[in-house]
Amino acid sequence: MTTPWDLLSDERLGKVFTMRKLLLTCIVLVTIIFAGITGCSPQDEETGKAESQFLLVYSGAGMKKPMDEIGVVFQEEYGIEVRFNYAGANTLLSQMELTREGDAYMPGDTMYIDIAVEKGLVDYRQLVSYHIPIITVPRGNPAGITCLEDLAKPGIKLVWGDPEVAAIGKTGNKILEKNGIYDEVWANVIATMPTMNEIMLQIALGQADASINWWDTVKTVEDIEVIEIPQEQNIINIIPIGVTTFSENEEAARKFVDFCASDEGKAIFKKHGFTSYPDPQYQDLIK
Repeated sequence: MTTPWDLLSDERLGKVFTMRKLLLTCIVLVTIIFAGITGCSPQDEETGKAESQFLLVYSGAGMKKPMDEIGVVFQEEYGIEVRFNYAGANTLLSQMELTREGDAYMPGDTMYIDIAVEKGLVDYRQLVSYHIPIITVPRGNPAGITCLEDLAKPGIKLVWGDPEVAAIGKTGNKILEKNGIYDEVWANVIATMPTMNEIMLQIALGQADASINWWDTVKTVEDIEVIEIPQEQNIINIIPIGVTTFSENEEAARKFVDFCASDEGKAIFKKHGFTSYPDPQYQDLIK
């Protein structure tokens, strides 16, 4: 019986085998390349999940300067890259809950990390520094703001942290409530912002007469003046950081969290104007 192969000349048959050999070689090469790519992400022996080659840290926007520097120093010391997602504390919390990705969470208020723990998003945590609210005004203080009560005067224009997404907005509201001036002050709010950086910009540009912001983040900002809030009227926050429960590189994430809370990490925060935790001066003021 004549087969299709019998109909091929020796020359054509040789070409067929050459093509088959070339095809097999290409398949082998692609397999090797793919294995090399996937091999770049080592798997955990117990879970079989690929470990990330970097840490993703969700951080409140107010901590950008010290956290950027900490990320560089941590990578130099441990060889692990750190990438940051900066936004309002509640916005980050929602992102974490939706995506269940990332390795650490650093809001500007322990309240948010408590919520993250309750939701099962964070477990291991540390305390790093303080957030101290102050009143900020444009250079020259055109509205003549001198105290917290002045924010309630008719005609004063205020920008405010969005209390739904930003720690400074929620803390600012609690300060107003504590001092019995919430309704009067909120009648003067002309806009809310999702982060303290946007609040600072509006004040520096003179788009509003005043706001409440974090002392540590405005110390070196030009075109902004600061009015301190007396301790008995103020509410001091603690800045925490925790490891997410879904981190694919939990050991490295714990190292990063511990580094932020170490003397070296706190020194970087102090360099950028923060007061390290704990400090006896503020212990009785913690909400």
